[in-house]
Amino acid sequence: MSKALYLSIEGMSCAGCVASIEKAIKGVDSVTSATVNFAEHTATVEGDIAAGAVIAAIRSAGYQARELGGSHDEAEKEEAEFAYYRQLLKRAAFAALVGAPLFIAGMAGLLPPLTADNGPLFWWGIALATLAVMVYSGGHFFLGAVKSVRQHNANMDLLIALGTGTAWLYSLAIVIRPELVPALAQHVYFEAAAVILALINLGSALEMRARGKTSQAIKQLIGLQPKTACVVRDNGEVNMLIEALVPGDIIRVKPGERIAVDGIVTRGHSRLDESMISGEPMAVQKQPGDRVLAGTINKSGSFLFQAERIGKDTTLAQIIDMVRTAQSSKPAIGRLVDKIAAIFVPAVLIVAVLTLLAWLNFSGSEQALTYAVVTMMTVLIIACPCALGLATPISIMAGVGKAALSQILIRNGDALQQAGRLDTIVLDKTGTVTRGRPDVTKVLPLGSWQQETLLLWAASAEAGSEHPLAEAIVLAAKAQQLSMLPVSDFEAVAGQGISAKVEAKSVLLGTRKLMQSHDIDIRALSGQAEELEQQANTVIFIAVGGEPAGIIGVADVIKDDSVAAVKRMQRLGLEVMLLTGDNYATANAVARQLGIDKVIAEVLPQEKAGQIARLQESGKTLAMVGDGINDAPALALADVGFAIGTGTDVAIESADITLMSGSLHGVADAVEISRATVKNIKQNLFGAFIYNGLGIPVAAGVLFPFTGVLLNPMLAGAAMALSSLTVVSNANRLRFFKPSGDRVLSKEEEL
Repeated sequence: MSKALYLSIEGMSCAGCVASIEKAIKGVDSVTSATVNFAEHTATVEGDIAAGAVIAAIRSAGYQARELGGSHDEAEKEEAEFAYYRQLLKRAAFAALVGAPLFIAGMAGLLPPLTADNGPLFWWGIALATLAVMVYSGGHFFLGAVKSVRQHNANMDLLIALGTGTAWLYSLAIVIRPELVPALAQHVYFEAAAVILALINLGSALEMRARGKTSQAIKQLIGLQPKTACVVRDNGEVNMLIEALVPGDIIRVKPGERIAVDGIVTRGHSRLDESMISGEPMAVQKQPGDRVLAGTINKSGSFLFQAERIGKDTTLAQIIDMVRTAQSSKPAIGRLVDKIAAIFVPAVLIVAVLTLLAWLNFSGSEQALTYAVVTMMTVLIIACPCALGLATPISIMAGVGKAALSQILIRNGDALQQAGRLDTIVLDKTGTVTRGRPDVTKVLPLGSWQQETLLLWAASAEAGSEHPLAEAIVLAAKAQQLSMLPVSDFEAVAGQGISAKVEAKSVLLGTRKLMQSHDIDIRALSGQAEELEQQANTVIFIAVGGEPAGIIGVADVIKDDSVAAVKRMQRLGLEVMLLTGDNYATANAVARQLGIDKVIAEVLPQEKAGQIARLQESGKTLAMVGDGINDAPALALADVGFAIGTGTDVAIESADITLMSGSLHGVADAVEISRATVKNIKQNLFGAFIYNGLGIPVAAGVLFPFTGVLLNPMLAGAAMALSSLTVVSNANRLRFFKPSGDRVLSKEEEL
């Protein structure tokens, strides 16, 4: 049975590690897919597998891993990351404490030359002090480099270890045997090794802190679930950790508390704030038999409910898993970057060796060896592929997280990337642009009848019917707090309506055919009836005592914000179409209200996917938005499938993106977030490629013949740290991105 594992990975130093870990995981039998997220230092693995086998494979590749499950594991991961962050700061501080004074003293000319009387002793002391820096502040880089060599996988650790190690060993050789090189080349780089390690550790710490901000969405979702619940036992009530709950437990919820797990209300009633799940701002009434969801808030009243779905089975847990999986997934652009990153470090090693040989053989200077060592060291330090590896996943994490906090659940990175390329939106009608249930829209009395009285008589007569139109009339009467009249002789007429007696008078409700069969003259109502029908209403004629009394219009009403959402999509340059099984008259009426020009109607459920395929063949990149079982094939076939979260589970499972709020504004929000995320990825990649494209040649010394200046290795270390920090900071801007629906539209935009 296939399942998903979510693992925390320790020891990843750069994007080059991603390919190595993914290769190790995919080598485990029965693994169907594996995705490593360098930005979050996690792996998502699917297949009929045991966690132990996958963890063992990761360890054999030279890394540490552990399975993540509930909020407790996430808290441990966060604590471990914070501890590592503090450790990086300490390493940076120690390296700076040794390296900075050396650097300043050297620039001020205060350090004794090697040939001075006390020179050798002084520089031996400096060598030992900087060796302590190499061990404490750089030891993890050297250990990582050894592991990478053993695993035949070149990574960032290897570049840093080679760069700083070369600087220290070259300097030590000069201290021991200065006569081996000309006097002009007798320069040591102990301070460079120390300062470089200080800058890299500081950069890694700042990068880790900034990366943590991109995962705020997961932390906020996990924070919605309480840690304990009040369980009712035979001998009283007891507070228990939610991990100890089992299905069937009876749980008491007090005012202001969060619901611990999914369940069914058994006693009492209250109103719940479900906005964090559905986006609906209004509290929802709950009474016995109603479902409650983990993470929602009890506004008032106390009630009991029976636990039904616990742990990973709750709706909230499934939402968290979907967000986590999406954040870990890679769009096409990310997979391409990973391939580049996998060969980047070996390529840099080749460039570094060529740089060394070029300076040794072609410089013609007495300082050729010094120049060769410095340029090789600078190339190794500046060429770290961290920025390249972070460019895509850090933006995906931020974009998916931003969407999740807007009640938009994106299943994978490809859907996030593809949503920004859409040019056409195909909308299902019932339950998507409409509420999905009939509502009374008009009550039009005839003669001396009043609206309220006509509605009361109609609802009283329909009270015994189970037809959806009858239910809409009864609900409309109850909404006006009308008390039903006594009814007798109720009879349903198949396909036509009903007949009954209300206060001893005969009442007919139904179609024209029903009226004609009882010789009721409805010509006085025909004009109003036709007008309602043109507005997509089902018209119900009412006759009392053999005389026409009026009509009631019932329709599946368009959602309050559907018109504004369609206009917003059109402003984004999207062509919006309506696809429905309804007749053309009803479909066109709805389309006119929405401002949609193109309608495909009278489509059988099994034909919807075919219509999507034909539109794609015409060159459209399109999204299908639906909520029903009959929409599932079309949702799966579309370039991006949007499921209304208030719809069926089948539709949601078939879709790439789920709109938990049920509002079509979520489609526009998703498109805007996608476009912003892809733009952010391209900015990051451009910056990373430009940084390496320019930085490596400058580090190799291409400007030296024109300027006589080589890039200082310490500046290379600072640039490397800054490049990663810049990428992460740029991705974090997505956290503050606001879709256009968040702003108030002008009068001109609304019209």
